[in-house]
Amino acid sequence: MTQEWMRNILEHYGQAVTLRTAEGEVSGTAFLQPVTERGERVPSSMTGLGWEDERQWLYLGLAKVESGDTVLWGAHTFRVKSSRAYYIGEELNHWWALLEQVKEAA
Repeated sequence: MTQEWMRNILEHYGQAVTLRTAEGEVSGTAFLQPVTERGERVPSSMTGLGWEDERQWLYLGLAKVESGDTVLWGAHTFRVKSSRAYYIGEELNHWWALLEQVKEAA
């Protein structure tokens, strides 16, 4: 029941993503958003191509993701740094993951 509730929310408000895992590639929906730092500072660095955003991102979705998996969203590519399942009672509710944006090769 709890996963059905989460599925309905994701269908209405989630972003379309593609997940690349060891088992293959699958399309789905998830919530993705940057993790803000204290004081809303955006960690960044200067490269030869300009400022590079170094924020980590949050993933909430029904599809299992593990460290090293890839999440594609629009023109963005993210690598899963860590993940864990969240339960309500004995039932899986969603997967949480911390992502880092994959830097493009120059």
